Amino acid sequence: DAVFGVHSQSTETFLYTEQGEVSYADFTRLTNKLAQALSHAGLQASERVAVQAKKSVMQLALYAATIKAGGVYLPLNTSYTAHELDYFISNAKASIVIVDDTAKDAVMPIADAAGATLLTLNADETGSLVSAANDQSDQFDAIPRGPEDLGAILYTSGTTGRSKGAMLCHRNLLSNTQVLEQTWQFTSEDTLLHMLPIYHTHGLFVACNLLAMVGGSMIFLTHFDAERALFWMPQATSMMGVPTFYTRLLSEPMFTSDVSRHMRLFISGSAPLLAATHIEFEDRTGHRILERYGMTETNMSTSNPYRGERRAGTVGMPLPGVTMRLADEAGKIVIKGEIGTIELRGDNVFTGYWEMPEKTAESFRDDGFFITGDMAREDEDGYITIVGRDKDLIISGGLNIYPKEIESLIDAHHGVTESAVIGVPHPDFGEGVVAILVADDNVTADAVMAGISDKLAKFKQPKKILFVDALPRNTMGKVQKAVMRKEHEKMFS
Repeated sequence: DAVFGVHSQSTETFLYTEQGEVSYADFTRLTNKLAQALSHAGLQASERVAVQAKKSVMQLALYAATIKAGGVYLPLNTSYTAHELDYFISNAKASIVIVDDTAKDAVMPIADAAGATLLTLNADETGSLVSAANDQSDQFDAIPRGPEDLGAILYTSGTTGRSKGAMLCHRNLLSNTQVLEQTWQFTSEDTLLHMLPIYHTHGLFVACNLLAMVGGSMIFLTHFDAERALFWMPQATSMMGVPTFYTRLLSEPMFTSDVSRHMRLFISGSAPLLAATHIEFEDRTGHRILERYGMTETNMSTSNPYRGERRAGTVGMPLPGVTMRLADEAGKIVIKGEIGTIELRGDNVFTGYWEMPEKTAESFRDDGFFITGDMAREDEDGYITIVGRDKDLIISGGLNIYPKEIESLIDAHHGVTESAVIGVPHPDFGEGVVAILVADDNVTADAVMAGISDKLAKFKQPKKILFVDALPRNTMGKVQKAVMRKEHEKMFS
């Protein structure tokens, strides 16, 4: 209620869609009908509702309805197969499972085995859940929940071992939304161009919670499309996106300073934004993209300033209420300028991993700091630069190598679009450095090596440079280095 209930009776527009407008009052009535339907389907307080459905107004209302009915929302990536869903549904012990009609037959045995009720919700907002909701009252009294009660479970990508369910309580979600309202200065006058998926922290909690709480509006598009983004942008004041959104906009000749002049704020996250993209965007539009840092377990943790210098290549400084330190493997704090693992403490930090007490225990220090696994350095002014994940660290000949350092130099080479540096098994060094590039046809491995050889110690230099049409990414735009390591693991054997 502190997020979606504040403006529940307002006739102001909450959502602009390709099909029409939805007011706050309309959205509240829809939410109440869905909450009634979930309750009639047997949902009890603290039980999990697992949802794999295409982005729609109905799906967003389902999120609000689950919380209102006292449940725990479990959004699932729309690309997951039935085999993958089996793990999430059974691990979370879901009480209700909601999928598209096309997945119903494959998921029914999984739901039955979990003792869960199966309902359907389709992209066109039809399905058994909608039919059930249509018969319900549009009034519903929210089930009381406390700040420490569980509000959502989001499963991590699981690139190493089983996916872990990050438990986010109401305090986590509300406190982070309140901090972002102040930090990014969102108000009821804002209209956010929303093209992100809503099964992820970025699109759901950061964007939707924030605009709902301040009473703003969202242009709610099902996915990113540069042409549609340019069509809708004149009605927007702000935009949140992953780096791919911005690079694709820059490839459109119609994206000019005139198109974006009225915009108040462009925010980027979920994956690193190349400094070159940052600079090109400012040259084209006059806007400096605001880059921030967060993760499933912590929501947002740092941000470049709304007023003040937004430094390309950095994720800014810790948000108010977030305590951050950079530490070595033993937990000893490193000095400014040195690389360490980001450790966090604050109301934004999750409560632990669902039914994985051992994983939870090893992820927290004794003093309550969460060990993120993201490696970074802090400059003299307090700006944080992410250099990679600890699992991406390369140890070659007993020496630590941070891929981001090498990638930054390669990316600066003329004709290189982007790069990914990985370590693969090597008979002499343990791991050998391999650089994988997306580049123009006239770029050669020899030219790239010539450009970086005098800037990198010999042990950091790639032993092999490969060229590809595109780097593998997940749905949030993050480069999948684990996929590349697997593909090239026998390169030196």
